[in-house]
Amino acid sequence: MPDYRNDPTLPVPTFPGSHLVLDDAYVFVSGLTAADIQGGDTVLGDIAEETRWVMRRLGHMLASVDCGFGDVVRADVHLADLEEIEDMDAAYAEFFTADRYPARTCTESPRLCGGSRVEITLLARRP
Repeated sequence: MPDYRNDPTLPVPTFPGSHLVLDDAYVFVSGLTAADIQGGDTVLGDIAEETRWVMRRLGHMLASVDCGFGDVVRADVHLADLEEIEDMDAAYAEFFTADRYPARTCTESPRLCGGSRVEITLLARRP
């Protein structure tokens, strides 16, 4: 039976969904933007800083269920402007061991919530 959880350090989702869903094998983490995080508006507009801000919060969420970035097997990244992919990639890569990156999709989504430049969703294997 899946376990549905919300991160107590984030606002309760305004959409019908949960921050985290756990089953016996995986952790599904909902998409997160800097605008979703209290204080995240301070980095809006700087794709590298937004990416780091989101990845740090995602790392916190993973840790809350005894996982880490080494357990991530898939990531979905949405960018408001695909021209910013190189700066996003550089910041994103800081959170993984080289040559052990998760499978990933990256798409342009020009209207991300709250004026954010990046939204990231993760799927992690539970240890």
